[in-house]
Amino acid sequence: MIGFGLRLAVAGGREALTRLIVIAAAVAIGSGLLLTTLAGVNAVNSQLTRYASIYPNASTGGDVDRLWWSTRDDYFHGTQIIRIDVAATGPNADTPAGIPSTPGPGEFYASPALRELFAAHPANQLSDRYPGRDLGAVGPAGLTSPDTLLAIVGGTPESVGKLPNARKVGSVGDTPALPEATVNLILGVIAGGLLFPVLIFIGTATRLSAARREQRFAAMRLVGATPRQISVVAAVEATAAAVVGTAVGFGLFYAFRGPLAGIPFTGMPFFPGDMSLGVLDVLLVALGVPAGAAVAAQVSLRRVRISPLGVTRRVTPRPPRAYRLIPALLGVAVLFFAIGFRPATSDGQTAVFLPALLLVMAGLVFAGPWLTMVGARVLARYANRPATLIAARRLADNPKAGFRAVSGIMLALFVTSVAVGVITTIVDNRGPAPVGSTDAGTVTTVFDEKAASVPDTVFADLRAIPGVRSATALRENPELTPSGEVGVVACADLPSAYGRCVEGATVAEVPLGLSRWRESASSTTVWQAARVTLDELQRLPVVSMVVGTDGSAAAVEHTRTVLELAYPTFWVGPNVPGDFESDFADTLRGWEQLANVIIVASLALGGCSLAVSVIGGLTERRRPFSLLRLSGAPVRVLRRVVALESAVPMLAVAAVAIGMGLLAAHLFLRAQMDYTLVAPQPGFYLIVVVGLAACLGVIASTLPLLERLTGPETARSE
Repeated sequence: MIGFGLRLAVAGGREALTRLIVIAAAVAIGSGLLLTTLAGVNAVNSQLTRYASIYPNASTGGDVDRLWWSTRDDYFHGTQIIRIDVAATGPNADTPAGIPSTPGPGEFYASPALRELFAAHPANQLSDRYPGRDLGAVGPAGLTSPDTLLAIVGGTPESVGKLPNARKVGSVGDTPALPEATVNLILGVIAGGLLFPVLIFIGTATRLSAARREQRFAAMRLVGATPRQISVVAAVEATAAAVVGTAVGFGLFYAFRGPLAGIPFTGMPFFPGDMSLGVLDVLLVALGVPAGAAVAAQVSLRRVRISPLGVTRRVTPRPPRAYRLIPALLGVAVLFFAIGFRPATSDGQTAVFLPALLLVMAGLVFAGPWLTMVGARVLARYANRPATLIAARRLADNPKAGFRAVSGIMLALFVTSVAVGVITTIVDNRGPAPVGSTDAGTVTTVFDEKAASVPDTVFADLRAIPGVRSATALRENPELTPSGEVGVVACADLPSAYGRCVEGATVAEVPLGLSRWRESASSTTVWQAARVTLDELQRLPVVSMVVGTDGSAAAVEHTRTVLELAYPTFWVGPNVPGDFESDFADTLRGWEQLANVIIVASLALGGCSLAVSVIGGLTERRRPFSLLRLSGAPVRVLRRVVALESAVPMLAVAAVAIGMGLLAAHLFLRAQMDYTLVAPQPGFYLIVVVGLAACLGVIASTLPLLERLTGPETARSE
């Protein structure tokens, strides 16, 4: 029966060959995207693993020579620079990844991206921060991404041991445990948003011309074929096309792996080697896709296995009931409940939010047929044209079939709407200082070790920088707040751009950066008096330096360089308010970009699934349409029927998915961060609209087949 099934698949005429090619092409695209998704998950995990090697664990025993290690953060134009200071305590100390040997005092390695910045900007803005001999570039093994800005600086054990967060490392490979469960969970949800449309696409393709094949197999049953033989023939036919398509999909993946690695899906591009596949990934696709195609063929022919007459004894399926809404409503109810009863621990929060979101996702897919039926009935009630009425009645008659091809779009749009809504809101609430504000031109360094005073040479160097307007030293507040983030300053030294003292005060209490969190500094700000006299003030140690500039990049970066050279034991490099937030926002925007990629890919897959579904529907309904044409129905009316049957469920699903996604994002933000949802940027809606328009275009491209498939000769019953 296997040989017979192959002959039917290959030598069954032009229709069979066309079906085989379409299924193989669909499986090739789907399996290629599936491989890309799996490789992307592996690439992100590789990035995170190398990132973890930048923060190795302290050594607790053994006789090997230790390596002093201190990882600190610096910034340039709002982008993070990772600085690693190392010092070997003996000849057998481990070597940091990506470099041939541990640098000694006065030596350093820099990543290729950082070296490009050295060459592109004046030395006093960046490269002067790393005095000494440049030993070369850090290799890929020590970088999370080709764009990583990293410097590995050598020192003595005594100097590195005094730096913040310094530790003795026995092996650089002793990396801390990353929250892999959380990361894999996020990536799994995002990947699921793309995998589901891929599987829908493959399943739709393997069901192409299912009705015609059912009739052919029913005839075989009537002449004596057993259900088992029919199952083997159907599985062979679907599996043959799926095997060819899967092989082509592997070829497409490896052909485009390099360009795909360069796309910053997560805010950073990958190395080509990161986009790798494990043995399990290869087996999953190579065996799972053909097996899935065979299962889809079995499911589509279930009526034939029951009885050969089951194909002709078709009845209208029972309409879906409103109880299908219950899972989605329960998920929303849990999110509402979490607003007032948020668990205190992160594990508890995950145990509440994750099942709620998964319940909403599953509930939307489960409720999809009912929503399609309701939409079709509303469309039929207000229909004023024959095409609209026919399309609505057909959708209402079998809403499961109408929803099946667009279910992947619903899930992908829901996942990405939640992600984009959450990311947009967090970025809006935690973004960098506004351009042109006083904060955007303020550079602050908080000393790790308090200084008795600031040398006059430091003030002279700072004030000599073009664009610097003020340089102020803040001293320790003897009455520290619980957070310890308030210093004191003489009112005469307080720059006017940052406010003034209350009437009659000589010393003021001020934040260490001369501005409060999320409140930009202003000349109208009035600072409260401190219970410190001017004489007492001069005896207090200096805890921070605040330099006001005109906001130009040259002035800001030159100021950073001067402060870092004067105070090399910084914890976080002299920073502008919002540096960390800007870097954090860039990371979130990377995930938002990944969500947008999923939207585009899922809509493209949805359009292809709809196109295959339309072609299959035209092939299966060629005789009824032919009879309608013979009875006087114009071809344009039939085209409108086919277009409405596909477009109405897709547009309705898109609206429901986006609305539910933004609602879930709002409830999550209120419960987790007490934020109110900020509407996504217009670019999000533009991507969705353009994607849906592209889907409609794909559907429209199949409509010219209608006239050719429904000629008068098709109406014959023999």
